[in-house]
Amino acid sequence: MIRPPAPVRAPDEPSLFERVDRWPTALVGVAALAAAVAASTHQASAAAGQVWPPFVLVTGLLLVGLVADGDGLFAWAGRALADLAPGGRSLFIGGCMTVALVTAVLNLDTAVVFLTPVLVHAGRRTGAGGGPLVVACILVANASSLLLPGSNLTNLLVLGHLHLTGGQFLARMALPWALVVMVTVAVVACAGRHPTGPPEADVSGGPPVTIGLGAVAVVAATAAVLVLRQPALPVLAIGAVAAGARLAVGRTGPEDVGRTLGVPVLVALFGIAVALGTLGRAWSGPATLLTHLDAPGTAVVAAVAGVLVNNLPAASLLAARTPPHPFALLLGLDVGPNLFVTGSLAWVLWWRTTRAAGVRPPTGRAVVLGLVSAPLAMAVGLLALSVTGLRGH
Repeated sequence: MIRPPAPVRAPDEPSLFERVDRWPTALVGVAALAAAVAASTHQASAAAGQVWPPFVLVTGLLLVGLVADGDGLFAWAGRALADLAPGGRSLFIGGCMTVALVTAVLNLDTAVVFLTPVLVHAGRRTGAGGGPLVVACILVANASSLLLPGSNLTNLLVLGHLHLTGGQFLARMALPWALVVMVTVAVVACAGRHPTGPPEADVSGGPPVTIGLGAVAVVAATAAVLVLRQPALPVLAIGAVAAGARLAVGRTGPEDVGRTLGVPVLVALFGIAVALGTLGRAWSGPATLLTHLDAPGTAVVAAVAGVLVNNLPAASLLAARTPPHPFALLLGLDVGPNLFVTGSLAWVLWWRTTRAAGVRPPTGRAVVLGLVSAPLAMAVGLLALSVTGLRGH
């Protein structure tokens, strides 16, 4: 019997993500949170109540992903996808469609955590190359997060002011979503290569998948995200129980859990989000700025703010009060993060899961293509909002 080779390990080169994923980074968030509480305990409490669910949900999803990957579920799904679409072009289109649908139905972070390793394995098995697929995963996921309130956690922060049902939101955003996704996929497809050579020798087979705790956790977390209006705590409980069971039997270690979660980054982003949410409630400056902007200006400000401070803190700041152009604001907050790696937490999750799958994340290429696709996608999205009569609402 031929023994499966050890997985390919990514080179240990320091990157932006590695430099920020350290405990001194968490101190920034702690300091920001302390400053917010000192300035106004009431406003800080309101801001924290608005922003904590996204971070709790992401934590639970990461734990579920850790257990599922240990059971070989992602490798198995990658092989299955490759068998269904063995050609380079068909695999790319199929992968992009999968990312877009999973992002829309579940959410951005779920798609990135669960699908990045699947696409890595699929690219290896077919010889189609993982580059375009892996790049498409993060860019298409960000772009696809406009369709439903739960598709992007920033949507929930903004929509708290609008009191729309999921169906009403879908009706308003269906056309912008479709055009934004099409533009993003087209840019990555035109720039990427889709070779159809033989599969890599070391991944043509693979160890058998274990259908057990990992599969149960994935199904349970998916059901919670789909069914519950507030799935954060249930998903965290699912992930904690699954990871705790793996720790108890020694199939994973505390260092694996710590590396998967990246606690310093989560703490830093949470503290900054609460601080900016407190600022937006206590100071009328951001709200006043938005009242003087039209829809394109709102989208640009949202995109720039997302890149500067991450889109979750930016949403906390800009949506602390009711925005005059909420749909344009969401377009900038959801698609704007494709401009740079600081734009969304999904970039950090994408980088981490790509490394865990054993390949070097094509960060530079993703940023270059994001710089091209994001402005084009935002432009067509604004045009679609104008057609549907929503630019002024």
